[in-house]
Amino acid sequence: MSGINFCGPLGNCGGEGATGPTGATGATGVTGSTGATGATGVTGSTGVTGATGVTGSTGPTGPTGSSVTTSGMFASNTLGSVIVVVLGGSTNIRLPNNQSLGNFIVSANDTVFTVPETGRYYITYQINTTVGLGLGAGARVTANGTPIPGTILVPAISNATFYRDCIAPLTAGSTLSLQLFSSILLTATLISGGGTIGASLNVIRIQ
Repeated sequence: MSGINFCGPLGNCGGEGATGPTGATGATGVTGSTGATGATGVTGSTGVTGATGVTGSTGPTGPTGSSVTTSGMFASNTLGSVIVVVLGGSTNIRLPNNQSLGNFIVSANDTVFTVPETGRYYITYQINTTVGLGLGAGARVTANGTPIPGTILVPAISNATFYRDCIAPLTAGSTLSLQLFSSILLTATLISGGGTIGASLNVIRIQ
């Protein structure tokens, strides 16, 4: 039996040894996916307004626009003229006074005015008689002999004052006249004196 060693029983485990030093940091892992965007924060207060900048230089003046009111006219009657209108007819009123015709042309007897340019015109007139003319009497402006609808006035009662204004298209060369017309025989006297106007016609191109 010589040469055989018998081991004795194991001894008690020794105490835990001291912690060794920290090993080197490992490589950074893959970046994770971006998280959901958080709620928008409260808007901050408005900052102080900055100083006003220097005013820039004035730009060049644009070209002068065209004037449409160069085609306009005014004429009146301050003579106290007597106007006779036959049964169912009409009579042009003379307008020999205070004529400011612009580019309009007036007839020799001061009753017909020729339009110089095509356009839209503001038309206004007045007729003042010494007495009321009775039912059936009316006033109007005609263009080439045809009444302009917006100028027609037939009062429902006896009337001594006639006034109308309207806007109407007119073509170059059209002839305008201020008229009294009546369904009965009519004799009218325009007022006069003291700077009053018995009748007047004003026509101004606006477009």
